[in-house]
Amino acid sequence: MTFLGAELERVEPGLVQIGLAYRPELSQQHGFFHAGILSTIADSAGGYAGFTLFPAEAGVLTVEFKINLLVAADGERLTAIGRVLRSGRTLTVCALDVHVDKAGKRRHCATGLQTLMSLVGRAGVRD
Repeated sequence: MTFLGAELERVEPGLVQIGLAYRPELSQQHGFFHAGILSTIADSAGGYAGFTLFPAEAGVLTVEFKINLLVAADGERLTAIGRVLRSGRTLTVCALDVHVDKAGKRRHCATGLQTLMSLVGRAGVRD
């Protein structure tokens, strides 16, 4: 996230919001935020949201996610929100929503679902 310049804006149990300001190097050929960048912060928002509900000794791993791109991410800033729908012992499901801000207006540009796995007792996780 540091490489992209993304910032944690809100962290609550089961909910995380990440913001990212536009830079040309984060765009695709038409100047919109690239779908890969949008997907990255959505995946991280959901992953961190799930992680807030995991045991202290657990790590987190995304095992699946799907993003529907609703409109072009044309704007000055992206905001990704990950929200836990169900937190289980091993698998957690999160809703992902991404909004783009431009000229004082906010548009819902992507939505998706994500499945996370809680990793407990694995070497190299939370050492």
